[in-house]
Amino acid sequence: MNTSTQKPAHFDKISIKGIDKSATRVALGTWAIGGWMWGGTDDDASIKTIHRAIDLGINIIDTAPAYGRGHAEEVVGKAIKGQRDNLIIATKVGLDWTLTPDQSMRRNSSASRIKKEIEDSLRRLGTDYIDLYQVHWPDPLVPIEETATILEALRKEGKIRSIGVSNYSVQQMDEFKKYAELAVSQSPYNLFEREIDKDILPYAQKNDLVVLGYGALCRGLLSGRMTADRAFTGDDLRKTDPKFQKPRFEHYLAAVEELKKLAKEHYNKSVLALAIRWMLEQGPTLALWGARKPEQIDGIDEVFGWQISDEDLKQIDAILAKNIPNPIGAEFMAPPPRDK
Repeated sequence: MNTSTQKPAHFDKISIKGIDKSATRVALGTWAIGGWMWGGTDDDASIKTIHRAIDLGINIIDTAPAYGRGHAEEVVGKAIKGQRDNLIIATKVGLDWTLTPDQSMRRNSSASRIKKEIEDSLRRLGTDYIDLYQVHWPDPLVPIEETATILEALRKEGKIRSIGVSNYSVQQMDEFKKYAELAVSQSPYNLFEREIDKDILPYAQKNDLVVLGYGALCRGLLSGRMTADRAFTGDDLRKTDPKFQKPRFEHYLAAVEELKKLAKEHYNKSVLALAIRWMLEQGPTLALWGARKPEQIDGIDEVFGWQISDEDLKQIDAILAKNIPNPIGAEFMAPPPRDK
């Protein structure tokens, strides 16, 4: 653990079916810690980041085999030694990099793949159970019944405590629930990517699901630290994210500047805190806060203990409508299915 003297933040918490401890409504997201699609990583800094998050009071860490082809899980496993039982560990299944010569990701939610992946994840994480196991993307080549049935078997066996799906539609979740107890829907969700407002979020409220919103800061756009001259290099996914290409990049940055002003003048908060606070007020949501450097956790204590007024919620919508004429979602991140 680090030796930070900063006191833990006061976190709102939420219950997830099947898990015996409440989850803090901000989770540490570890996609960038894996390095892949984020221009590399620094394991020492990543471990310090995880320790910093735990010191501040976060008790849920979300990872996946796909994040660095197992590397993020290995880093998380090293960081949580000695305190695993105090934490909620969430990981994923169903993306396969063994099918192509270049190790590119393909969806594979077959029972055989899941049986292999669960053992690999348990080994990398250094644990004998996973609190929340989530299907990373729906696989059109595998019946949902097959995927759900094997996950329910793993839950009954005790290797996993709770089941989630990520990037599933309402119709796919309805089918999934016929064969397994579903607790979580993980979806892209932030001030700029709000497609789930019309279907996934109401469905979650009706069916007692928790929504884990990933991309809560929209790949850094909502951090308040992004500037128009920011360059993205290597395999950084923002090189292909339409939001970070001209002229859209300038549109989003202009919206951030107005949101930053509102947050400061009305609440004396950062735009980052405003973005997460907004997300937590939309329903049974939990925000994934991605970080790979300890300082990227700073500001988490600003998120709780206050609310956005109805008037300001309307003002936020007006700012977005004014500055972003052609909003775009997170569709660009979807990995391709297998050919067969």
